[in-house]
Amino acid sequence: MSRSSSNAVRMMSASGILGYGFPEASLKAALEHDPHMIGVDGGSSDPGPHYLGSGKTLNSRLAMKRDLSLLLQGAIRRGIPMMVGTCGGAGGEPHLQVCADIIREVAREHKLSFKMALIHSEQDKGELQRQLAAGRIRPLGNAPELRPEDIDGAERIVGMMGPEPYREALAAGAQVILGGRGTDPAPWVALAMHHGLPAAPAWYAGKILECACNAAIPKKHDCLLVEVGEDYVQAQPLNPELRCTPMSVAVQALHENASPVIRYEPGGVVDSQDCRIQAVDDRVVRVTGMRWKPMPYTIKLEGARRVGYSAVTFAATRDPGLIGQIDSFLTFVRESTATKVRALGISVEDYQLVLRVYGRNGVMGSWEPRKDGDPLELFIIAEVVGKSQEIANAALSLARVTLLHSDFPGRMCREGNMAFPFSPSDIERGPIYEFMLQHVLETDDPLGMFPIEYEQVGATA
Repeated sequence: MSRSSSNAVRMMSASGILGYGFPEASLKAALEHDPHMIGVDGGSSDPGPHYLGSGKTLNSRLAMKRDLSLLLQGAIRRGIPMMVGTCGGAGGEPHLQVCADIIREVAREHKLSFKMALIHSEQDKGELQRQLAAGRIRPLGNAPELRPEDIDGAERIVGMMGPEPYREALAAGAQVILGGRGTDPAPWVALAMHHGLPAAPAWYAGKILECACNAAIPKKHDCLLVEVGEDYVQAQPLNPELRCTPMSVAVQALHENASPVIRYEPGGVVDSQDCRIQAVDDRVVRVTGMRWKPMPYTIKLEGARRVGYSAVTFAATRDPGLIGQIDSFLTFVRESTATKVRALGISVEDYQLVLRVYGRNGVMGSWEPRKDGDPLELFIIAEVVGKSQEIANAALSLARVTLLHSDFPGRMCREGNMAFPFSPSDIERGPIYEFMLQHVLETDDPLGMFPIEYEQVGATA
């Protein structure tokens, strides 16, 4: 990278999320720049509450192992830290342990040795109850006040750590640091501040790095190198096919942020209203002028609770007569299904039938601006959420039969109304979850909620 300062810190982010993959050539190019660390963000709440609630990982173990194996070998060869944030997709204890097991497995296979830190983020419900009673948990935005029964009813609750636990692990000499749920920039912020750089450029750099080459064009999952100095951040992709531009970097700075210039993080605010974003060359961008404003320290809480059991079926129609009266037909399907379900002794309060119609308004729903014109075909997803899997399966089977074999005015076909792409047509989804926490916990101790466990992996030196 051009125009580097002597005390600059170079950090690499491998991909948007652990398991999304990246070219080996880009990792090799990153290591040739002598980075001070390599890392990857491991998760997000974007895929919904299932992963936090179920404890399952967002991406496959095979995909995560491929990424972790390459990163771990590169870090050990270079003698630099490797860090992963929000392990396994949701950052709960099961997700963290899956990633730790992969690291140990890779270490055995390649005869690697290092000190590893596991930073736990899953929260004890009893402690949260005490914090709630002390008035230290408050809602964000329009979220309702948190009740004790909400905490008790959660399947799993995590706290979103800042960079402090990573800094603690670095200071303790850990080379591999796996974190539970955290704010996405945290590992890179920690490394920059560990080397004595100010909070403002450290946080700005972390934001650019959290999604790797999302800050470059054309968009793909690839490696990004960022250099941080006392008063600047400089970004470049490692793949020669990609380039950072002032616009692409500015867009990433807006990622998942309500304000174009103010971003709230644990313990403060990143203020970028006076930033200058300039091209160094056709692939490298430098940003200056960011500021950090300290605030009382808060930890965001994320929780998921089970709301029932799901079963789904997929169906499609090209019948223009049916498409022309699809609203009244689906109303009939709902009413007829309810009658049949009651005949089984199942209360209508024990299940919910949801019909999504793609090709008309399946994406936008009631917000769909285009109301005119009949489509050539419609795709219907029918889902039942029931108090038990048995109830969900029973209600869905009745809804599916009603979709397939019901009359409508003008119907000419005497067989089925719908085409089903799968056999069996009805698919059990098992337990389903919803997010139930949009709250922050005020604390004076950024480390207290996130215990760190150290272990020596491989043969001791």
